[in-house]
Amino acid sequence: MAVNRTYLDWNATAPLGAPARAAMMEALLLPGNASSVHGEGRAARTAVDKARRQVAALVGAEPVHVTFTSGATEAANHVLTPEFRMGRAPLKVSRLYVSAIEHPSIREGGRFDPADVTEVAVTSDGVVDLAALETMLAAHDRSAGMPMVAVMLVNNETGIIQPVEEAAALVHAHGGLMVVDAVQAADRVSVDIAALDADFLIVSSHKIGGPKGVGALVSRGEVLMPKPLIRGGGQEKGHRSGTENFHAVVGFGAAAEAALHEFGDRNGRIAALRDRLEVGMRERASDVMIHGENVARVANTSFFTLPGLKSETGQIAFDLEGVALSSGSACSSGKVGESHVLTAMGRDPKLGALRISLGPETTEDDIDRALAAFGKIAGRRKLTGEAA
Repeated sequence: MAVNRTYLDWNATAPLGAPARAAMMEALLLPGNASSVHGEGRAARTAVDKARRQVAALVGAEPVHVTFTSGATEAANHVLTPEFRMGRAPLKVSRLYVSAIEHPSIREGGRFDPADVTEVAVTSDGVVDLAALETMLAAHDRSAGMPMVAVMLVNNETGIIQPVEEAAALVHAHGGLMVVDAVQAADRVSVDIAALDADFLIVSSHKIGGPKGVGALVSRGEVLMPKPLIRGGGQEKGHRSGTENFHAVVGFGAAAEAALHEFGDRNGRIAALRDRLEVGMRERASDVMIHGENVARVANTSFFTLPGLKSETGQIAFDLEGVALSSGSACSSGKVGESHVLTAMGRDPKLGALRISLGPETTEDDIDRALAAFGKIAGRRKLTGEAA
């Protein structure tokens, strides 16, 4: 980290971890293309296969069911399609149902026509409304094709854990497909594709200490698969053509293995830091609103509103105090806008909200610096109605 800077935006991206960095440096010495049959190519293929096993282990999948992509957004666009195949036979998916709090890469609907995408409401606590989902699925016209439902396991803004298993049971009872965005969950809660009863999972490297520019679509099996998004040379068993981003894939695998092995120890420590942060914020501003505090959340995330402080103003104010945080999703070309998650929860999005997200390298000193900045900003707000 830079001197006098405190990084508390791990949900946006995690700094590259030592295991991934070491694995990538070693991979840089391998010249071969993983699709080549000579010795150098076989060495590269061996490294890719190892990474595939490592990523599969993180989410309880079979390695053969891991398809590497350029990231979670590509994985979403790959799987969110009306065109599937059951073996050699075409299969039609006629409608996509997405929760109102999904990441933009899911909410955009992938390759579905916008008219064929339906939004599923969430409760005021930010949890997907299962009764509303069941009503929609019961009314779905199966003669037109199968339903597909996409619900994230952990919301990227609030950190709220969604009832994916219960949603999957409803989806499968109505003959549908279940897609789970596990990007914010993969190293923060236990993820097992079979236990979740998901047909497809989406994971991302740079959220768990791996490099940017690589992710994966993980399937429950191989019989039912989406029409390829990228066609060409037939890499990734024909599911995603194009030479694998070899060094990034290797780094992704190393980060996945580290996340799996360190999961239990570090999350307890992070939860204690997050709790101390929220207690400290309340001591400095009794009117602070912490979104999702009454339901299950991951250990590292605090999404809060300080009345009288706009999101963009707060983000700049914290940055000037040396603290990096965000106002929610960091995947909109740097824009700071109203939170669709707050809107879905029935909150006034104009109130604004800020997200602090912690990681394995977050320290007690980081929390102290964040609280010191919070106190200054809250104090200026009380004096002026808005932070300077």
